[in-house]
Amino acid sequence: MQKSIHQIGLKRLSTWVLGIAVLFLLVGLWGFWRGVQLGDARPLISWLLGLAFWLAVGIGMLLLIMLWYVFGSGWSVILRRQLEHAMTAFPLLALTFIPFLLLLWWHDSPGLLWKWADPQALLPGGEHVAQDALYQGKAVYLNPLFFTVRAVLFFGLWSFLGLAFRYCSYRMDSDPRRQWADWPTYLSAAGIPLTALTLTFAAIDWFKSLEFHWFSTMYGVWFFSSGIRIALAAIIVLCAFLHKQGYLKGYYNQAHRYNLACLALAFTVFWGYISFSQFFLIYHANIPEETFWYHMRIFNPIDYTHNSWYYVGVFGLIAGHFFVPFLYLLSYKNKVVEKRLLFISVWILIFQMIDFHYNIVPGRLPSDNAVGYDVREFSITVFDFASWIGMGALCLWAYLRSAAKHGPIPVSDPQIQKALHYYE
Repeated sequence: MQKSIHQIGLKRLSTWVLGIAVLFLLVGLWGFWRGVQLGDARPLISWLLGLAFWLAVGIGMLLLIMLWYVFGSGWSVILRRQLEHAMTAFPLLALTFIPFLLLLWWHDSPGLLWKWADPQALLPGGEHVAQDALYQGKAVYLNPLFFTVRAVLFFGLWSFLGLAFRYCSYRMDSDPRRQWADWPTYLSAAGIPLTALTLTFAAIDWFKSLEFHWFSTMYGVWFFSSGIRIALAAIIVLCAFLHKQGYLKGYYNQAHRYNLACLALAFTVFWGYISFSQFFLIYHANIPEETFWYHMRIFNPIDYTHNSWYYVGVFGLIAGHFFVPFLYLLSYKNKVVEKRLLFISVWILIFQMIDFHYNIVPGRLPSDNAVGYDVREFSITVFDFASWIGMGALCLWAYLRSAAKHGPIPVSDPQIQKALHYYE
């Protein structure tokens, strides 16, 4: 029943993918080093953007695995095996975080990216971080030691959960005892709240604290919804490729595509709800410690004309990232025709990267102008592409290495027959 993995040459493909990963990661790291030497945070942000995207994909897949186990989802068993292959990427993504820790602990300007890391860093208006009242209130949480401990715990938990699910699934192939299906269910019940907490604090630590003055209670939920959206899109793209190559031929069918598309539509609505709610509540409350974050994504600080981020928000996020996928996925044919579904999945992946740009890149840069700062405008650099492609290829290499060692479906799973014969 199982097709040989060697029929589509995944081992040979993995070698090429590793070469691509190394090449582009070296370019991204060169940009990171260059940015540190020149005191320019933008190349460091490029590295952070790549990590944010692929980490969100991994966390989204991890949450889907656990949700499918908890709900006893029979139709998803075939898809779950592909996600389990991808879990081997978490330890590799942890390695890509090391440059940030080196910056915090062994560089003369640890606040180049995160201002709070350097009490002597200059803030807009000419004040030092150590003199800032909000920093003094948050210093117990925002300090290099606690930040590092949290990062180790986050990656440790995600790696443990992902590899544990993978281990149980593979053991089930050779040992069909029920315990290998039951243990992941129990682990998922504990893993879902733990993952929800850690992804929230990771989003706060790594992205939100770039502007540590800002307050938002919904930022972690935004990162969660973004992760699920691009995880579903990545699954659709991956399964389409594997199905075309024959690896999932006879296993992956129209009913699976339909369910994935319905989930993609649901989380498109959820992402839109969270993003709008955060904006509406902050706008309605009109508290300066909150509104400035959107203010610098709409207006130039000097003359209050619209800046580049305004158009990214209107055309990139509202139109491109919400309305286009929402309206497109209302159609039944767009959900089940593979080429149509593949198109909107790639669309979502592209516009989610724009969403990460919108959330991560803007920043207040100290200036001698009347308001004391300029806003870092929208830009796409070669280091953005290098980091995104390099980390993506690294994750794909991890997937291919795992897929080359195990079959495409869990043959002894109690619900495998339901998955194979699933229909709408």
